[in-house]
Amino acid sequence: MTVERISRGDRIIAIIVRSHFKQEGIHFFTPDDFSQQLAYMDRPDGYVIAPHVHNKLQREVFYTQEVLFIRRGKVKIDLYDDDRRCIETRILETGDVILLASGGHGFEMLEPTEMIEVKQGPFAGEQDKTRFEP
Repeated sequence: MTVERISRGDRIIAIIVRSHFKQEGIHFFTPDDFSQQLAYMDRPDGYVIAPHVHNKLQREVFYTQEVLFIRRGKVKIDLYDDDRRCIETRILETGDVILLASGGHGFEMLEPTEMIEVKQGPFAGEQDKTRFEP
């Protein structure tokens, strides 16, 4: 499976895009109402995206959604529902991408790992998260 959508009821907990995903054109993995959008683009040589700016537009964000790019390594991720119950465990490897949309999550590095994290800001320190025991 190249794209996994992990849900609990009607809530998307995470979307995983495996390193071998490929599709021509543009493909959005997220619904339009997500505060963090995740898409894949495969464009041919010479394809042009016209220069543009993004307009100033106030948005309301209630929860941090984050995207992790696994640059190198292997990571075990436990995904939790809103009641802090572990609902799924996945292994992410080099080249995989995950959008953490809701619920909770915890990680264990299974080998030396490099990740890039992208999320909304500004960062609010410890007000951004509540830690809990699995």
